[in-house]
Amino acid sequence: MSAPREAGSKGDALARSIGWSQQWSAEFPYMLANHLPMILVAMQRMGADDRRLEEFCEIYRVQNGLVPVPEPKGAISRENWRDFLGDREREGDYRTFFQAQVGRLGATPTARLYLPLLFDGFAASAMHAFMRMAYATWTDNDEETAIALAYWAATYLDLGTGQGAAASTDDPLGVLAYMYGPSSFRHIVTECDLLWHNMRAVAAKPEFAPVHDMLAIGPDTMDRFARLSLALFAATGDFSLLHALTGTHWLRMMAPRSPDPAVPMRRFWQAIASLIPKIGFPDIPAAEQVEEWRRQKVPDWPEIFAEAVRHDDEHDLSLTFSASEEFKLYRDPLYNYVAAKRLGLI
Repeated sequence: MSAPREAGSKGDALARSIGWSQQWSAEFPYMLANHLPMILVAMQRMGADDRRLEEFCEIYRVQNGLVPVPEPKGAISRENWRDFLGDREREGDYRTFFQAQVGRLGATPTARLYLPLLFDGFAASAMHAFMRMAYATWTDNDEETAIALAYWAATYLDLGTGQGAAASTDDPLGVLAYMYGPSSFRHIVTECDLLWHNMRAVAAKPEFAPVHDMLAIGPDTMDRFARLSLALFAATGDFSLLHALTGTHWLRMMAPRSPDPAVPMRRFWQAIASLIPKIGFPDIPAAEQVEEWRRQKVPDWPEIFAEAVRHDDEHDLSLTFSASEEFKLYRDPLYNYVAAKRLGLI
C-alpha cells in the first residue's frame, strides 16, 4: 500500500493523495488521530508541490503506523445509528452508513442533518473528528464528509450537557478561570496520557458540570476565542492550546454546516476548558508582554510557508496553516510570531 504515484495532470496529486488516505482508519494505535487528509490540504495551500504531497503520504504512513478501517461488524441504519456512538470498532459500519446518506441527500444536507445530533460528542478523538469535518466542509468533499461523520460517531465523547443554568459570563477567559478553583481539578488521574482521556476524566468530576452553561454566546465570541487562544499559545507553546488556536479556525471552516453556530462554539470552549488541568493551569500573559511579542521582527508568510512544508510534523503544519488563515481575518502579527516560533525560525 505504497503512497500514490500515478500519471495525471499537475494538480491531481492532492485529490489522488486524499483518496489514497481514505483507506486508513481515522485513528492509529493507540487511539491517536490520523491527520493525513487535512494536512495534505494545508500543505497544498501553503505551496507544497505534487511530489511533496505524495512523499508526505508515505512518510506519514510509516511514521505513525496507519491501520486499515475496521472490518464490518453489522449494519447501521437510520433507526439504530445512535446505538453505537463511541464504539471505535464500528467505524467501518458508520462509514458505510454515512456514505449512503451522503449519496442520498448530498454532503451538506447530510452534515446539517446529523451534526446537531453529534455536537454533544464534540470531544470525539480530542476534537479531531471536528477537524476532519471542518476540512471536509471547506473542500466540499463528499467522501471526506461521510468519513468525518463516521469518525465523529465512532469516537463520540460527551463532556456533559450542562444543567440548564443561565450564563454567568460573556468572556471566554471567565470560563477558563473557573477551572482554577475546584481542588478536584488538581488531581486528575487517567489510564493513559491521551488528550481525550484527560478531557473525559475532567468531565467526570461533578464540579465540571456547570462549565457547559457558563458562557453567553454573542456576536463577538469568536473574536474573543481567537484573541485569547492566540495569546495563551504565544505564552506557552502548549500542545493542547495549539488546538484552541486551530479550533477557532475550524469553527469558521465548519460554519456552513452548523445550523446553530452557538452550539459548536459552546461545546468547543467546554472542551478547551477541560484541558486546563492537562495544560497545567497556565498564567495569562500580561498585555504588555503580548505587545512585546507582536513587535518582534518575524518572517512574512511566504518564508514561513517555505519552511513549514519541509516539516513532517502534522502539528507544525496544522498550526502554521490555521495561523495564516486567522491572520487574513485579524491582521495580527502575533500569528506570524507563533508560527515562526513553532517552526524554529525565531
